[in-house]
Amino acid sequence: AASAPKPLPSSGPKSLREMPHPLATSSSEEMGPALTPSPDLLLPRSIADKDLSLPNGTPVDTSSPASSSSLLNRLQLDDDLDVETRDLFVTVDDPKKHVCTMETYITYRVTTKTTRAEFDLPEYSVRRRYQDFDWLRNKLEESQPTHLIPPLPEKFVVKGVVDRFSEEFVETRRKALDKFLKRITDHPVLSFNEHFNVFLTAKDLNAYKKQGMALLSKMGESVKYVTGGYKLRSRPLEFAAIGDYLDTFSLKLGTIDRIAQRIIKEQLEYLVELREYGPVYSTWGGLEVELSEPLEGVSACIGNCCTALEELSEDMTEDFLPVLREYILYAESMKNVLKKRDQVQAEYEAKLEAVALKREDRPKVPTDVEKCQDRVECFNADLKADMERWQNNKRQDFRQLLMGMADKNIQYYEKVCVT
Repeated sequence: AASAPKPLPSSGPKSLREMPHPLATSSSEEMGPALTPSPDLLLPRSIADKDLSLPNGTPVDTSSPASSSSLLNRLQLDDDLDVETRDLFVTVDDPKKHVCTMETYITYRVTTKTTRAEFDLPEYSVRRRYQDFDWLRNKLEESQPTHLIPPLPEKFVVKGVVDRFSEEFVETRRKALDKFLKRITDHPVLSFNEHFNVFLTAKDLNAYKKQGMALLSKMGESVKYVTGGYKLRSRPLEFAAIGDYLDTFSLKLGTIDRIAQRIIKEQLEYLVELREYGPVYSTWGGLEVELSEPLEGVSACIGNCCTALEELSEDMTEDFLPVLREYILYAESMKNVLKKRDQVQAEYEAKLEAVALKREDRPKVPTDVEKCQDRVECFNADLKADMERWQNNKRQDFRQLLMGMADKNIQYYEKVCVT
């Protein structure tokens, strides 16, 4: 294992304008070529019987699925292609409720297995509460300002709407915290951060919190103390494209989130009515001997519909909505990194102007200007590399999410259909 973090490679001169916008309502020259459907969705019937295969060589059956589960079985994701090369594994599990005099809170077990030389032991197991995860994220933002830090699930819930100690809420949060740590683990820079090491290994994290651990990098200090006196003239085209993309992405994903929540609310209201509706037929059947069998059949059918609808609503609540919320927060995190990059560029432009005014007195470019230029270049390279990584994760996550929801809906209709 490497003993020091390797810098993220730049994504090269390729402009973000060349990237298709997956949520755009229309295409334009500024945002790149129009998004075209996948070739897999445009197969003419004349070649339906030909042998097709995925890029990884997996054969594709173009006939109708024999069962709904075959949809996900066909979806061959490459999540674990590099499992053999990984040297750090982290999981979050075993939530426990702690009741104290002053407060009640939940802790989670964080288990780490690694072969890296930076760790004294090959395996660690510590317990962490939500505020510890929040501490870690704040420290990563301070010490790695040029990188995109994965978002945490929101801390607060509306009182009376969600019980934060219910099994469902705790499990949803556990999954989100587990994903948060896994995204850091998979990052070639963040995973080597010393605060991350402390979070995974320290038995008493409070001791480190009291020390403050104000070990910011030079880059972090420089960004932290940039004042608002510098004003950016204009973003470079590719970063302006990133900003426009994030604005549109957040807007459209927020709309999907609101509609999905309204659908779930209406499903739950319908479920309440349905549960009252079914027993009426069963009671009626007890009074009508001649109609007893068909009435009991209707009652049983309605009961099956209740069970299937409840499962579908739970799947949307526990699997679909959290991913939408995560990526809305992810977009906000990326916007914050973009603003930090703008601050550093504005500082660099201001220093260049100051040097230009004293051109006759300067034999060469001052060192502080060169350092500021280095910070701008570092920001640009890291932000582009993290944007590319984020786009890859997003495509993979949403592909799996949407295929999974399609699968769940097919299963729902299979259960409620009477054969």
